[in-house]
Amino acid sequence: QVQLVESGGGLVQAGGSLRLSCAGSGRTFTNYAMGWFRQVPGKEREFVAFITWSGGRTAYADSVKGRFTISRDNAKNTVYLQMNSLKPEDTAVYYCAARFGDPTYYTRSTAYNLWGQGTQVTVSS
Repeated sequence: QVQLVESGGGLVQAGGSLRLSCAGSGRTFTNYAMGWFRQVPGKEREFVAFITWSGGRTAYADSVKGRFTISRDNAKNTVYLQMNSLKPEDTAVYYCAARFGDPTYYTRSTAYNLWGQGTQVTVSS
């Protein structure tokens, strides 16, 4: 069974840090681009970060640029999201997503065809 499983979410105070992990299983994700999205109740899923299959290029939403870092370890079939200087507005369920190859429109949730179940991140003020 092919799946992505996120972990590392939790409750943190504003200014703190968390590192999310997304572990893939059931296949090798070496040739898959990966993305992180987040969603709060009543709002659409929002792009957070993207990394190409090779790891050679990354991209971020303006709201997290300079605070979040996406990386991947293809030997471990895992992608990470290091989140620093967290703010209350970062509170959301965070999802990782995958697709074969590098999508053109990587900020769109429809560009990805495999999703994890999500992990809650709560930042208190």
